[in-house]
Amino acid sequence: MTQATIEAFTSVEKLLDAVRDPAGRPIHDPATGELIAHAPEHTVADLEAAVQRAVDAKQQWAGLSDKERRDFLLRLADTIDTVAEPLAQLLSREQGKPLNGPGARFEVGACAAWLRATASFDLDEQTLVDDGETHAVLNYRPLGVVGAIGPWNWPMMITIWQIAPALRMGNTVVVKPSEYTPLSVLALVHVLNTVLPGGVLNIVSGDGGVGAALGTHEDIAKIMFTGSTATGRKIIEASAGTVKRLTLELGGNDAGIILDDVDPQAIAEDVFWGAFINTGQTCAALKRLYVPDAIYDRVVEALAEVAEAMPMGVGLDEDNVLGPLQNKAQYDIVADLVQAAKDSGARIVTGGDPDQNQPGFFYPTTLVADIEPDNPLVIQEQFGPALPIIRYHDVEEAIAHANSLDVGLGASVWSADTARARQVAARLEAGTVWINKHGAVDPRIPFGGIKGSGYGLEFGVEGLKALGVPQVISG
Repeated sequence: MTQATIEAFTSVEKLLDAVRDPAGRPIHDPATGELIAHAPEHTVADLEAAVQRAVDAKQQWAGLSDKERRDFLLRLADTIDTVAEPLAQLLSREQGKPLNGPGARFEVGACAAWLRATASFDLDEQTLVDDGETHAVLNYRPLGVVGAIGPWNWPMMITIWQIAPALRMGNTVVVKPSEYTPLSVLALVHVLNTVLPGGVLNIVSGDGGVGAALGTHEDIAKIMFTGSTATGRKIIEASAGTVKRLTLELGGNDAGIILDDVDPQAIAEDVFWGAFINTGQTCAALKRLYVPDAIYDRVVEALAEVAEAMPMGVGLDEDNVLGPLQNKAQYDIVADLVQAAKDSGARIVTGGDPDQNQPGFFYPTTLVADIEPDNPLVIQEQFGPALPIIRYHDVEEAIAHANSLDVGLGASVWSADTARARQVAARLEAGTVWINKHGAVDPRIPFGGIKGSGYGLEFGVEGLKALGVPQVISG
């Protein structure tokens, strides 16, 4: 990146100047309602042009050596570091997450870290048979063009999760960001494209029709999608005609089981952040917590103490660590589910009473106790700052409740005895089960869901394999 390019991105406004379209769709700050900018509304014709650019670039990109592509990823990481602060400020304004805590600066930093990690993995040729008569090896070749459809909750970071392994494996990419958070991803891609050759990384910002066209396009070899199970089903159906490969990270309703040997005070803050990271707007957040009778009241009290100490407000205020819900539709889902829990007789420990005169989509951090295991707040994914805490009598009951839903992204077990926790973890139906933490994704460790939470693995060497075509040469 040249010094002139660095200077071009020293503020949010300069970033926006590079991506805004005055004739496009208005994007507002979910914390204040303030107009940020107008985002371009690309059409299916624009998508066709983007896919063609990716097709035209794929042979040259695939022809680079693995080391050359690794070096590109490292340069991309360095470039993000250079403009990290304006990227974080734009993300905070558009998505709503605070700059601090596990917020906007954390997300932008994670983008650079993920690129570096993806560049570090070794994926060598594998000798399958070599017995003097037969010699067979397995390699992974580029797929071609990958379509990356991202969400609004972690728009920059999840986009990097999609494009980093795709680029590393020799594919070109067409990105489709969420309609709620297009500016952040447009700015990120614009910055990355100061480093990448033309046509390797492309972006189209538009409505669901553009995303649907991406899913059926005959020149797209694979779709990577993070979002709702309902939309994931549509992508599966749409992809059938072209037999696309898919990696789908869909909805979750992660269970956490606390065992009776823990110190509630010692785990309270980690449990809190497992549930309320990104104001609860995380697919792999802890969304239903099962606590034994023996320590139930102490756990509820310890969590309430932590929750009430966490400041929520406008993301650009350096003191805040929780922000608004990103959009009105999600706010309404959370508000309706909490109200239904109240009406059922569940106890609101803290929160549950939003300030109707406050601008923005703020819903207070809410803990709901003494709630039935089949309450809608428990069995539906709330995707916001409300945690139901369900009492159980024995661990068999907790395991049965945890496994009762048709989702299985993540889960967690909390215990002073790691061996005991692992025994419980092995019985939980989830793609990842954490011990004494929740939602701690790691670029080195494969991640993916089961049941209605999708299929396919991301991250690590397995994630690289998912972005390639396995080829066996035998002779």
